[in-house]
Amino acid sequence: MNQELFRKLPKVDKLLKLPLFTNLIEKKGYNSVYEGITLSIDSFRNSIMNNSIESLSENDVIEKAMNIIQKKSKNNLKKVINGTGTIIHTNLGRSVFSKKMIENLSHVLSGYNNLEYNLETGERGSRYSHIENLICEITGAEGAVLVNNNAAAVLLCLDEFSKNKEVVVSRGELVEIGGSFRIPDIMRASGSKLVEVGTTNRTHTYDYENVINENTSMLLKVHTSNYKIIGFTEEIKREEIVALGQKYNIITMEDLGSGVLVDFSKYKMKKEPTIFDSLNSGMDIVTFSGDKLLGGPQCGIIIGKKELIQRLKRNQLLRAFRVCKMTLSALEVLLREYKNENYEDIPTLSMIIEPIDNVLLRAQQLQNKFSKTNIVTEIRQSKAMIGGGSMPEEVMDSFALSFPEINPIEIEKYLRTCSNPIVGRVQNNRFMLDLKTIFPEDFDTVVETMKKFNQ
Repeated sequence: MNQELFRKLPKVDKLLKLPLFTNLIEKKGYNSVYEGITLSIDSFRNSIMNNSIESLSENDVIEKAMNIIQKKSKNNLKKVINGTGTIIHTNLGRSVFSKKMIENLSHVLSGYNNLEYNLETGERGSRYSHIENLICEITGAEGAVLVNNNAAAVLLCLDEFSKNKEVVVSRGELVEIGGSFRIPDIMRASGSKLVEVGTTNRTHTYDYENVINENTSMLLKVHTSNYKIIGFTEEIKREEIVALGQKYNIITMEDLGSGVLVDFSKYKMKKEPTIFDSLNSGMDIVTFSGDKLLGGPQCGIIIGKKELIQRLKRNQLLRAFRVCKMTLSALEVLLREYKNENYEDIPTLSMIIEPIDNVLLRAQQLQNKFSKTNIVTEIRQSKAMIGGGSMPEEVMDSFALSFPEINPIEIEKYLRTCSNPIVGRVQNNRFMLDLKTIFPEDFDTVVETMKKFNQ
């Protein structure tokens, strides 16, 4: 063990008095600077004990401390440039907020707000009143209530209407969503009893009717938004479930998963069941997510018969699942865009329905910026995905920029771990950036980051 190197390790108090660190304390705080210095010294001390270094200077310790302080002072949640071509990327935050949504968030959050205050009466108000009428106006529902995600929406409904009672679901609809959350598990947590009917690929009306008894509280239909069964299949229509519910006086509910307010078949895509389809069928309750195909913040939206919604509002779980002012602020702006049919101002919808020529133009613009560097690029045809567990069969034509002269594994890791993270994909031994999900305002960041790698 090299005792001479141990003696070269500077004292913490000495380094704290250096102008470099005294100035940094004013910006980062004393605790952050102290932690960085001690971690740096400890690191070198361990290296000396393991005989892994042969020389040491005070500047070495200072440089390492600075790197530690800078790294630890950065926020863990940060902006990422999405070059994967997956529009609703679950791992990258799902739907992108529009500029209007962000502006309204800034306006509402920069001071106090009327979250639970009725400005007209001067009395306590309800946070749900800000958006309930808007949701009902757009969807045609009698009532609406919000929770923090769609799983919570389903759980709340089951807890209120089906605790210690039976809920009938087709075997082909017992879905698992991200993070291993499964419909049967959510039902178990609610205290309701799952009654499976039919088979994985075929379920008929009589399968439901054969199990209905005095303890049946709900007929639940779950839209399989994240997978499809094809071939020899049969599923009961929502209108048939509604008819059974009315015949036996049983609540009917549909979990749409990803809420859709636009008929995508108008844009030459496969039709996805809409919120209107579910409500018009006569379903008593419909639940869906706000941050998937709807294009907004994470939340679960419950719409349906007014008397049932009123019961949900009195359920004690609603407080545990309630949404905050940020969600309400963003969602209200989003819903007003739907009301006015401003689909191009909703980033998720805009990317889904935009003409392919727009994507090609962005690819050409980004390539032109790279042409001023020594980085070689190629425009290649690509396939983009909607993602987010939505419309699993739907892929869209797209264009991507590939980098034929750069090691794809090395650049993928570098971009993913740099200070301005960029996530792409490796395909056919090429690193690709799909322009379906890259915005023009990020072009300069992409080019400058790639230039640093290529230096």
